[in-house]
Amino acid sequence: MLSRTAENLYWIARFVERAETNARLLEVGARNALIPNTGGGYRNDWESVLQASGGAVGFAEKYGDIVQRNVETWMFFDRDNPNSVASCIEKARENGRIVRTALTTQVWDALNIAFQEVQVFARTERSRLSLSDLTDWTLRTTALVRGSALNTQLRNEGYDFTNIGHYLERGDSTARMIDTKYFTLLPQISFVGSGLDNYQWRTLLRAMSSNRAFNWAYGGDIGPPKIVHFLVLNRACPRSLISAVEGANDHLDRLARAYGRSGPAQTKVRAMVGELAEMQVDDIFDEGLHEFLSRFIGDIADLAGEVHGMYLSGDVR
Repeated sequence: MLSRTAENLYWIARFVERAETNARLLEVGARNALIPNTGGGYRNDWESVLQASGGAVGFAEKYGDIVQRNVETWMFFDRDNPNSVASCIEKARENGRIVRTALTTQVWDALNIAFQEVQVFARTERSRLSLSDLTDWTLRTTALVRGSALNTQLRNEGYDFTNIGHYLERGDSTARMIDTKYFTLLPQISFVGSGLDNYQWRTLLRAMSSNRAFNWAYGGDIGPPKIVHFLVLNRACPRSLISAVEGANDHLDRLARAYGRSGPAQTKVRAMVGELAEMQVDDIFDEGLHEFLSRFIGDIADLAGEVHGMYLSGDVR
């Protein structure tokens, strides 16, 4: 497969997953913003969402004050934000147009219709578009794109590159969403373990469509250690960090067999799988949840760099 085609397929998956992540982050912010500020001086819920999305600096340069309406605009509509939902859908569709012959009709239609509907949203009076409608649309649309690919694309190299992009972005996005629950959302350390703390953890599960699955797995007994275990170390959770890394590992192994050689990407992903497989929840909290998540996000970025160097740069294949 041409490296340019592989790269387009890889980025289609990453942009689709990134659009979904922004919608889920917006839902986290909206739910937590409903909690009255009774703690006295706790940090802006929307600030933590911007920090987790990686767009805080760009937002500050354009909008200044952090208010909900501006954050919604920045993260959903603003084309100056390269990671907004609208930007991600547009870039996913453009990558799809470039490799149109490598996509089934169903996948292309899903991408093209999503792009057209975003254009309609942009022309609609903002007051007529509720945040819940926008986030629901994004989740349905991204699920349609992924489902179309899963059900209709050949299980060839293109399928592997698509899924590698999906799993790398999924791991990064899950880590960022967990990080919104970092101390920025709490008024003070004494609130840890309180009703407010538990509400925010439950909000995170709902925003990741994992609330019911968590209840099935843990009997509804909520608490930070169990939630972190579920979202980081539990293979039964489709959004967990270990599920994402093992998924990337499976498809990188398929490429290694297809091309007859392994390389730095396979070495890196196997090391990440090995570390998570041996890790306990206590290890994560001993390191510090925020510190662990930041390190994991860096490891994902390093792995993406190895994938690019081996397969997408055109230097090797």
